[in-house]
Amino acid sequence: MSFVLNPERDEKLREILERYPNKMAACIPVMQLAQDQTGWVSPEVTDWVAETLDLSTAHVLGVATFYSLFNTEPVGQHQVWVCRTLSCALNGADTVLAHCEKRLGIRCGQTTKDGKVTLRTAECLASCGSGPMMQVDRAYHENLTLEQVDVILDRLTADSTPD
Repeated sequence: MSFVLNPERDEKLREILERYPNKMAACIPVMQLAQDQTGWVSPEVTDWVAETLDLSTAHVLGVATFYSLFNTEPVGQHQVWVCRTLSCALNGADTVLAHCEKRLGIRCGQTTKDGKVTLRTAECLASCGSGPMMQVDRAYHENLTLEQVDVILDRLTADSTPD
């Protein structure tokens, strides 16, 4: 089964390609566009990006595996990233991560059995003055307490908006 963008994203693809001096330069935004549709960069998406941009599949796969913003395996409906950089670690990131693992019943890198949440760590989420912090989908949650983490996780596992 081959990958095809939906009509709205196909229009966005044209806009992306017009902004870049060559097709290779558009690799990351085109991969993001496809991942937004599917949730991950599947082998079909990799092939589609390579063909669309006249790149080798090895190049596209290299980009997908180098950047943590790309999912090379299926992920949960929500992604929780706990920052583990020094400033967050000094402020309790390890405790936040352990609490998330216990609450969700999974280890870091895994997805809950119901497919709602994938738990990950990030080397830096660029919020060093407000740790511990985590990113839930695209929203930042800073200066976290375990009580705040519980509220966030309750919302995620109840299928509501994480903010």
